[in-house]
Amino acid sequence: MLARITGRLRSVDDERILVEIGPVMVEAFVPACDLPDLESRIGEPIERFTMLLLDGAGVGTSLTPRLLAFASARDRAFFELFTTVKNIGHRKAMRAMVRPVAEVTAAIVGRDLRVLTTLPGIGKRAAETIVAELAGKLDHFLDAPVVATPMDAPTVVLVEDTIAMLVALGEQHGAAALMVERARTADPDADSPESLLAAVYSVRESKVESR
Repeated sequence: MLARITGRLRSVDDERILVEIGPVMVEAFVPACDLPDLESRIGEPIERFTMLLLDGAGVGTSLTPRLLAFASARDRAFFELFTTVKNIGHRKAMRAMVRPVAEVTAAIVGRDLRVLTTLPGIGKRAAETIVAELAGKLDHFLDAPVVATPMDAPTVVLVEDTIAMLVALGEQHGAAALMVERARTADPDADSPESLLAAVYSVRESKVESR
């Protein structure tokens, strides 16, 4: 098993990174919650805890290797447990993880369906299934050194409204949720859908200018 990689981060896009390890360039898929930090560390040495999968569309198709990379062994362990939930595959789980593991864990343990449904691809029925299957299995994740700061009710409304605005402007829900999380990281003081939407476009423009 390929359990860990260490190398220099060379590029980041909307779902994957390129890491230079000696003469080898390794492509790895990362959870959405890690992207804002990684985008600020291009050119720096990084360490990731990895999982190698063989991905195929169906019976009889060729298998494609996919390397998944996480910020910590604990995040990887959470992901492995998360993907045991019915209908939560590896791709769906990676897209859904727009918030840190400690926050997602707190929402599951607290049976906070409203927070869970702000995650890309997670509707009410999927949120109910996640809580039913995992709520009693996550206590050890709450002891993580990262302090969980679940969204309060006004923040949930702010996120939902901003995502709805982006969807109305033509964005896919999953992409919109990721944009909003990046914007909240860049501008934590944004306190209205309008100001958060402005932060979304400010982050997008800065990414375009940096290319």
